[in-house]
Amino acid sequence: MDEQRYLYVSDTEKHEVRRYKFGEKIGTLIAGGNGAGAGLNQLNYPTFLFVDRDRSVYVSDYYNNRVMKWNKGSKEGIVVAGGQGQGSALTQLYHTNGLFVDMLGTLYVADSWNYRVMRWTQGAKQGTVIVGGNGRGVGANQFYGPIGLSFDRHGNLYVADAGNHRVQRFSIE
Repeated sequence: MDEQRYLYVSDTEKHEVRRYKFGEKIGTLIAGGNGAGAGLNQLNYPTFLFVDRDRSVYVSDYYNNRVMKWNKGSKEGIVVAGGQGQGSALTQLYHTNGLFVDMLGTLYVADSWNYRVMRWTQGAKQGTVIVGGNGRGVGANQFYGPIGLSFDRHGNLYVADAGNHRVQRFSIE
């Protein structure tokens, strides 16, 4: 939901994101809507969303292993993380899920099948691993399917680790 109380919904079946005003039944197409695919005007199984203050929408494009940013009113998105095929290099993601964008435009993404959380500064061609990335496991710096991300007002990162049935807290510098 944005500051004007519009609700944003990802539709994994139609491969699109819509914005709804209270009481509206159809909504406005914001991202995708051109069938499943890897084009800049397409998504392939959009999952998590983040809406910034400018009403740009960041979308976890799950099967395209990327995060897309759709500026308000645009017909195409911009790849802001991943998009280099599935893999574990710092330029790649493998099934993206939870997202968070801070006030500086830094993107945090749950890279589920690489068992890590990555940070991508604005305009970066590659990300950095901030937690995880040590293989699948139950250790303090391991995950088994990180899904959701959130920050508290003190800057602590919370990661929902679905496969381990836990939420972990991390202090991020």
